[in-house]
Amino acid sequence: MPRAADALRAIVAPITRTGWFRRFATTVLPPFERFLARVSNGRVQFSAFIVPSLILHTIGARSGEPRDAPLMYTADGRGRAIVAGTNWAGAKHPAWTANLLAHPDAEITVRGRRMAVHATLVPDAERDAIWAILEAQWPDYREYERDSGRTARIFVLQPTRIIPG
Repeated sequence: MPRAADALRAIVAPITRTGWFRRFATTVLPPFERFLARVSNGRVQFSAFIVPSLILHTIGARSGEPRDAPLMYTADGRGRAIVAGTNWAGAKHPAWTANLLAHPDAEITVRGRRMAVHATLVPDAERDAIWAILEAQWPDYREYERDSGRTARIFVLQPTRIIPG
């Protein structure tokens, strides 16, 4: 019998692929997620009620300034997190993917626990297997990539150390 979260994902996932939801989500959800993360010290994320979520802390590729991005992630079963730069099927890659390409050593906060990670771009030969893992968590997740008309950047985040705090 599927867990409640799996049943909820099966209902919510098709809605998130609609045009009206994408317009709403891209403008409303990121600021709301950042607000919740700020007031809860990274312990609460709205999206975490449906999917595993983290806050990715990067250094801006061009600015050199710290940047935070709330993201859905999928655990790979080996202690690593997988994140996909689908950008809600937008035509452009999300900025955080350029940040990881420029500065692959980053940090994540998961349920209030901060850790250093090293990001590795998933090679083309492994993309189908990784998409299968992602879609086991979020049905038809790859549709975002297909609808965007570009190849989404997918990263594996390997923890390197826990940051005391």
